[in-house]
Amino acid sequence: MRADLIDRLVNEAGELSIARSRIEGEMRAIKGSLLDLTENVIRLRRQLRDIELQAELQMQSRTALSDERRPIDFDPLEFDRFTRFQELTRMMAESVNDVATVQQNLLKNLDDANAAILAQSRLNRELQQELMSVRMVPFSSIADRLYRIVRQAGKELGKRANLEISGGQLQLDRTVLDKMLAPLEHMLRNAIAHGLENTPQRLAKGKPEIGELSLKLTQEGNEVIVAFADDGAGLDLQRLRERGLAAGLLSEEQGADEAQVVEMIFAPGISTASGISRLAGRGIGMDVLKSAVVSLGGRIEVLSTPDQGTTFRLYLPLTLAVTKALLVRSGQREYAIPAAMIEQVLDLKEKGLTRIREANAALWSGNPYPFHYLPHLLGEPQALPERHSQYWVLLLRSGTRRVALQVDEVLGNQEVVVKNIGPQLARVIGVSGATVLGNGQVLLILNPVALASRPRTAIPVSPLPTLRQAATTGSVAATLPTVMIVDDSLTVRKISSRLLAREGYQVMTAKDGIDALEQLVAIIPDVLLVDIEMPRMDGFELTRNLRADERLRGVPIVMITSRTAEKHRHYAFELGVNHYLGKPYQEEELLRLVAAHVKAQRGT
Repeated sequence: MRADLIDRLVNEAGELSIARSRIEGEMRAIKGSLLDLTENVIRLRRQLRDIELQAELQMQSRTALSDERRPIDFDPLEFDRFTRFQELTRMMAESVNDVATVQQNLLKNLDDANAAILAQSRLNRELQQELMSVRMVPFSSIADRLYRIVRQAGKELGKRANLEISGGQLQLDRTVLDKMLAPLEHMLRNAIAHGLENTPQRLAKGKPEIGELSLKLTQEGNEVIVAFADDGAGLDLQRLRERGLAAGLLSEEQGADEAQVVEMIFAPGISTASGISRLAGRGIGMDVLKSAVVSLGGRIEVLSTPDQGTTFRLYLPLTLAVTKALLVRSGQREYAIPAAMIEQVLDLKEKGLTRIREANAALWSGNPYPFHYLPHLLGEPQALPERHSQYWVLLLRSGTRRVALQVDEVLGNQEVVVKNIGPQLARVIGVSGATVLGNGQVLLILNPVALASRPRTAIPVSPLPTLRQAATTGSVAATLPTVMIVDDSLTVRKISSRLLAREGYQVMTAKDGIDALEQLVAIIPDVLLVDIEMPRMDGFELTRNLRADERLRGVPIVMITSRTAEKHRHYAFELGVNHYLGKPYQEEELLRLVAAHVKAQRGT
């Protein structure tokens, strides 16, 4: 079959997955809107019941008044004393019931549509897997070529070597295999030229005359591990250290670290060969191997034992078309991180995160993971993490390098369709590719380990905006200023949230006083914006509870309400409200008040 046709079909299957994801996203949005509609219907019913009670009371008072004036014993219905007001309340009750019926029907239709989407998702996944299997080829298809390389290199160098391939029946994406063929050939030539000793040396060390090369393939999840080993002399660490120091690629401190010295074999221009031949001594090749592996989204591990040999482990993706990724958010941006490099996701409280920040590293399974905040790796040194009741730190590993990465939110695992990022971004360190979400949003697939290991020049820090002068970038407790909006109106919550988020604040919302108190157990905001009239607990009662709580007493409260009478204002200030704004408020005035309170709270 034509390769380009198969690739086109796989891409179209990926586009189907993206389209399905978009439908699923729209369905989730519809369900959220329907749940909001349910809350509003419940509130409308409660308000209508209050109106009906008021109407009944009015009718009873009028009946009593009429009975005093008209002693004749007539029922109010016989006098048709139902006014237009009572008729309207009955009509409103019927309308509310009709809206509730439509809402229930919509929920049922939504459930049925979700079931259909799940069935279509299963069919789409099966189609994608079948198409991917067409694109897969067994590793053994290149075995004869590798055997021939070993024979030719051994003959040219006067060494005898035997290559053993195990796991050759494992299937890889044809594109992955094509890209790795030339680097694998170079590894074989390199092993014979650098790794294997000549015959007299091998016999003197008590080794067999014929050198043993092994190539073992295993699969772990969505990764293929290619382990290439020889029984030669191992890496000459002393010569590598000397070459690295001479080339200025290693400092004296790094030269003492064996792992850093081993990495020198991947540096361009570094070779341990004593002479130059067609196969060795040119200082090129291993850097090409690493570039090929990294471009595929893989990683390399090197293990070397003197006089026993060297092992290279290449971790390669099973396929380039579809991969598992963890979606994360930092600030206003979302990213995808390949699931293959994630060793652990830590869910921490503030104290646990503070310990990691102070140590500048996380410790897991006895290994240190240098700590970073994702936006700082992406060139945003001013970015501050958000404040939450729980914090997420990802422990990532690629080869011998490890990184602990803090993100603001973990959005969950997802099977993503990998898209080509083009020549503009292909050479950017730390960007492995891109994917398209169901809502059409394009996400970069990042390699944070590569981002953390790249050399970074000092970035001049410009003055922070007023709201962010609350914390210095290097402070352990530095977080985004947080504002909580407490209002029973969904519209007010959304409009105020957008206004504050646009100015760079982290926004929390609560629909009434009880909801606010439940959230305040875990996190204390910098400022509270509170309405008065709310169900379950109104703004006055909430203020009274906050000012009676030792932990929450100092939180500034700005009351925003349509009750602008002097007695309401006076009562609010008696309870301890800091500012009192009437609706509609001036946005500039609100932002000025919030910024002033944040500045006062954080002591800047």
